[in-house]
Amino acid sequence: MKGSTYFLLILMAGLILAGVIISGCTSQTTGVPKEIKIGVVVSLTGPSAVTGKDMWQSAQIAADEINANGGVYVKEFGQKIPVKLIPVDDESTREGGQKAVSKAISSDKVDALVGGFSSAVTTSHQSVVAENKVPYVISGASSPTITRRTDIDTSYMYHFCPTTDDYGRETTLFISNLLRPAIYQKFNLSEDRPLRLAIIYQDSPYGKGVLAAVQDTIKNSNLPVANVSTELFKMGETDFRTLLTNVKASKPDVIYSAAFLNEQIPMITQARRDVGLNTIFVVVECNDDPGYYKGLGSYGEGSVIESHFSPYTVPNGTTSDAAVAFKNTYQGRWGGLPGMMGATTYESVKIVANAVEQAGSLDKAKIRNALAGTNMTEMIEEMKDGKITFSKDYREANFNLYMEQLAWNNKTQELRPNIIYPADLSQSNLVLPDWYKPGSA
Repeated sequence: MKGSTYFLLILMAGLILAGVIISGCTSQTTGVPKEIKIGVVVSLTGPSAVTGKDMWQSAQIAADEINANGGVYVKEFGQKIPVKLIPVDDESTREGGQKAVSKAISSDKVDALVGGFSSAVTTSHQSVVAENKVPYVISGASSPTITRRTDIDTSYMYHFCPTTDDYGRETTLFISNLLRPAIYQKFNLSEDRPLRLAIIYQDSPYGKGVLAAVQDTIKNSNLPVANVSTELFKMGETDFRTLLTNVKASKPDVIYSAAFLNEQIPMITQARRDVGLNTIFVVVECNDDPGYYKGLGSYGEGSVIESHFSPYTVPNGTTSDAAVAFKNTYQGRWGGLPGMMGATTYESVKIVANAVEQAGSLDKAKIRNALAGTNMTEMIEEMKDGKITFSKDYREANFNLYMEQLAWNNKTQELRPNIIYPADLSQSNLVLPDWYKPGSA
């Protein structure tokens, strides 16, 4: 009897000890997050929804590719953790952005954010991000104030898109170095005559940033360009006929426009169709989207777009194969092609994933510090020196930019781009359409 009692006591002690061990293992296991939550700040509704949809769909491809390999290895937990994307619809408005980002941080408990299209909308929710110290890779809002403003702490925010300073300068140099000589040669204009440039810009940090960059480049580089007209419009506006009539009166040789896709399409259409403004439009990269080519139709022939990723052309270079593969994947899943904004958002998801792995933790401060030290090989867009890095001062990335001219394609019955600048990426020569007329002799 005593032997049986002793045996039972030993057995119970063993079971208790095993339970403690199992309990300890369970508590460690349950401490592993089910997923890494990345909020994707996009305009899924409102005027910018076409661009927002592209950004969201591209982000999903990045997450799928990461998860196909088991997710992101996080040293702190000793295993790979899958990525889960959280849609953060800013509704194309400042108020919508504040509400959506606040919810993503407080309710969805995101580990990081990517996206942000409109500079005006993004600047309005930056304070929420700053207060909560959430890592944010901004892939669309191009105003340099995004990471340079001093009224809030922007140290958790990283700019993965060219700023208005970057592309405003490059576009203005293109206008002076390539467009001006072509116009002057064809129309036998005097070299003493400055090129007549009109600027149409959105009433937002984005639009104002473009205006400042163009004017500063003309002044600082002493370019033979005269800014003969500057016209401001409100974000979301779609009737530009009065504004364009004013621009026409200034007799421009070229118009540089800082607008979104939903604004740029009616602007150029109304200029050519309704106002008879037969001049070259040069537009900003955010319009390099399939919807732009389709919506603009033949009215966009001869116009020029600055870009670093296009749905319909790929520059010969180190990222060509990867860019084609991304487009094929996107088309296979979504039945269309990605735009420039989708490309940078796709890469931004992968940049965050890389930062988490480098940090070895989901601690937001550690992820922020890992983002600062980012040194990744370029993916589907060409970067300066072939590397994705962020500057030490304002945490900005440095892209290779190029200019495309749009031509009508009889086979597709749509516009298609050809890279015309710089020379080392050029696919064809600049063409001045037969209908083009300079502002004045």
